[in-house]
Amino acid sequence: MPVIAVFNQKGGVGKTTTTLNVAASLALLERKPVVLDLDPQAHVSLALGVRNPPAAGTSAAFFRDQTPIHALLRRLTNDIRLLPGHPDLSKIEAQLAAQPGVAATLRKGLTTAFAHAHDTPVLIDCAPALGVLALNALFAADRVLIPVTADFLAMQGLSRLDVALNVLEGPLKRRIERRIVLTRFDEAKAHCREALASLRSRYGDNLCDTRISDDPALSESPAHGMDIFAYSSDSPGAHDYRLLTMELLSKGFFA
Repeated sequence: MPVIAVFNQKGGVGKTTTTLNVAASLALLERKPVVLDLDPQAHVSLALGVRNPPAAGTSAAFFRDQTPIHALLRRLTNDIRLLPGHPDLSKIEAQLAAQPGVAATLRKGLTTAFAHAHDTPVLIDCAPALGVLALNALFAADRVLIPVTADFLAMQGLSRLDVALNVLEGPLKRRIERRIVLTRFDEAKAHCREALASLRSRYGDNLCDTRISDDPALSESPAHGMDIFAYSSDSPGAHDYRLLTMELLSKGFFA
């Protein structure tokens, strides 16, 4: 059960888009992925066509009511299983913050739910904040996938996130393996080329070779409740997410 947290404290960097389309690409490869939506905005759930689910059928129920994960999963038409998000997750942050050992809640739930499904890839779409829910995702995750855009604030945020992950390695007593993927990339723009060079210099092999194009189809597809492959399979965005998924697979990221 490889567990991947898709995380960045900076919003608007393509975190949900990456979760959605890497999961969809894995589904096309018959890997039967699971997506966990831990964002109160529930954007990946919306992008997968799940709108306004009752709180009792979402990740809020897992944290608040201890409902088992397997009882909350929805199998979607694109062969992704989804644990939907819900606005009530914003309340969970405050309710659980003081509980001892709360950061291990998700890891225990996943271990129970997938005890006999060792090859099932699990992708966690995290809220853009390092709170209780994100800590649960990071403690549960084997690896972290970090989308980042080429703008100044996103690059600064990545630097702070890298430091935060290094600090978390102490309590976890293990290295947090991570990969950075540059999104909304436009080779014709100087600041994109400069950002790519800077990321290569600083992060080396932790930077994915694949860049995600600044393709309008990637922002259009969620409005239709579709992943990029269902919406526009020949688009640059679909091509890039196929390549990214194959790169991550070839490097053992989902092992």
